[in-house]
Amino acid sequence: MSRLTLHTLDTAPADSRPFVEKAIANNGFLPNLIGVLANAPLALETYLTVSGINARASLTLMEREVVQITAARIHGCDFCIAGHSAISLKKAGQAPETVRALQHGQPTGDAKLDAVAAFATAVIATRGAVSDAEYQAFLAAGYNEQQALEVVLGISLATLCNFSNSLAGTPVNPQLTPYLPGAV
Repeated sequence: MSRLTLHTLDTAPADSRPFVEKAIANNGFLPNLIGVLANAPLALETYLTVSGINARASLTLMEREVVQITAARIHGCDFCIAGHSAISLKKAGQAPETVRALQHGQPTGDAKLDAVAAFATAVIATRGAVSDAEYQAFLAAGYNEQQALEVVLGISLATLCNFSNSLAGTPVNPQLTPYLPGAV
């Protein structure tokens, strides 16, 4: 049960309703994260705006999802692990074993994805003050300065979602439970 109000389209504040409608249209259901963020229309708008900006990053969809799953795992957000695992499998076409590895913080066997996961982990653990060796390992994997900052962008997006879900105790939608760790 959510500690914060879990809004529906009918109960959402007026300023949140257009965003809730869009989320339902995009997903075919109302993700509970959106129902929680609807309590604060500006938080919901920020989430959707930053999501759109993050989608334009030079990192691939799967690289962006690695950041999201890694942050959610570190922050303990099962809702976001499930949601981003679903995207990784359905939209990015990743193999289940790759997604399982990410969910558990284990190597995927893909050097580039593992470099993104390692760098995101280091950024979170050090609040951005990664060591020269960690940064050089990211660059040596074929990434650049722009993409290092795009990892930070992805972490900022994840932090908004992960912390909001933790505050609320957001339940995982039934549509997402097949993507929880242990289910993939």
